[in-house]
Amino acid sequence: MVTDGYLERILRARVYDVAEETPLDDAPRLSARIGNRVLIKREDMQSVFSFKLRGAYNKIVNLSEAEQARGVIAASAGNHAQGVALAAQRLKIRAVIVMPTTTPRIKVDAVQALGAEIVLIGDSYDDAYAHAKLLEESDRLTFVHPFDDPDVIAGQGTVAMEILRQHRGPIDAVFIPVGGGGLAAGMAAYIKHLYPAIKVIGVEANDSACLRAALDAGERVRLSQVGLFADGVAVRQIGEETFRICKACLDDVITVDTDAICAAIKDVFDDTRCIAEPAGALSIAGLKAYVQREGLTGKTLIAINSGSNMNFDRLRHIAERAELGEQREALFAVTIPERPGAFKEFCALLGRAAITEFNYRFGRPEEAHIFVGVGLSHGRKQRDELLTRLGEAQLPVIDLTNDEMAKLHVRFIVGGRAPMVNERLFRFEFPERPGALMQFLTQVGARWNISLFHYRNHGAAFGRVLAALQVPPGDASQFDSFLTELGYPHIEETQNPAYHLFLR
Repeated sequence: MVTDGYLERILRARVYDVAEETPLDDAPRLSARIGNRVLIKREDMQSVFSFKLRGAYNKIVNLSEAEQARGVIAASAGNHAQGVALAAQRLKIRAVIVMPTTTPRIKVDAVQALGAEIVLIGDSYDDAYAHAKLLEESDRLTFVHPFDDPDVIAGQGTVAMEILRQHRGPIDAVFIPVGGGGLAAGMAAYIKHLYPAIKVIGVEANDSACLRAALDAGERVRLSQVGLFADGVAVRQIGEETFRICKACLDDVITVDTDAICAAIKDVFDDTRCIAEPAGALSIAGLKAYVQREGLTGKTLIAINSGSNMNFDRLRHIAERAELGEQREALFAVTIPERPGAFKEFCALLGRAAITEFNYRFGRPEEAHIFVGVGLSHGRKQRDELLTRLGEAQLPVIDLTNDEMAKLHVRFIVGGRAPMVNERLFRFEFPERPGALMQFLTQVGARWNISLFHYRNHGAAFGRVLAALQVPPGDASQFDSFLTELGYPHIEETQNPAYHLFLR
């Protein structure tokens, strides 16, 4: 059996020297809204505000005396770092944590306060991991993997052990966030061994779905890039051992987008007054998507709030996107006649729907392109009705509700179009460190003119940049080389309709 040995490992896991048995709380408001009983496992209530200390401590406490005497090392920018640091502090051993230079100061300070030695290097987890492996050899330290280790997996599996002890009634499904797969593997191994009828469902962010990609390919694959909003699950490749277990034990894997995660953060807040981090609310988003897809009613569903380590700065972005995630707002690009009274006529077509946002600047004498947000009281059905009504009134309309560039950038910079020649538009993710912009400008040099630049940061390790550059056709190959050398994740948006309507 794939999970042979894991039941005993989980039952014997040494986690309660540092971990608490966290509550399994009802979510009455969400339950009433979706017609199923929802319970939330509150791992955000651990001392480091995340489940990660379970696996870290179980790994370290099971090391030999000689290994403990030499100390441990980990690479992490978040919750795993705090788990390792706390475990080492309790066991009075040396801990070295290698973190990217982009790690927010609040996380660095939290790890340092637990007595760990901090090494800041590189812009990404991959840079930190590579350096940690070098220090592991040179300093003879023991590397504590964040997920792909049997002792770590067993420590995380104690979350499932608590759930089955706390809830004696029927459970129809358990939803678990997936990054590298340690929590999902440990919990699924335990649940499926004892109660195989309970569905165990992994949930991934759709822009870092390494497990979904591995299942589709039949083998582990490495994603070329991952999204950064749900940074706690932003993993390029599922673990080897975790994939072996998840492939055998998970009943399904659901993927959700940023808007759905933001809506789930609001759901958790409404029922618990806790602000979950994006990875922490991921399972709630997946639960809601699964209920809608399967048409479930009257079931008992459990989701894991895996953590609440989030910068306060990110709340602005989450509030902006939660309404879209709950389908309580739609974004449209609408073309109306450029004449007095046209806007009033447009508003009349919306009926009782409220305008939440309106952006416009004069562009042409015969027509106006408006960027408009519309409040929805009846979700997607009402959005579809509005689109039909506008079409019948012969007003050209484009639904931008799911257009990432429009939501991140265009809505904030509508202000007139410029007739630029050979312009190409890109969305970039810039590392939040001194010199990131200068590196971009230096590599651009005097070769290409920057014709548009818009930057936003949401308290994360990376800022979002929309940039346009004038690139003559003959420079295409050279420009592609520049993008490769720059190394910043990017998506070309030159053909995006919002760009053509409002910025070009």
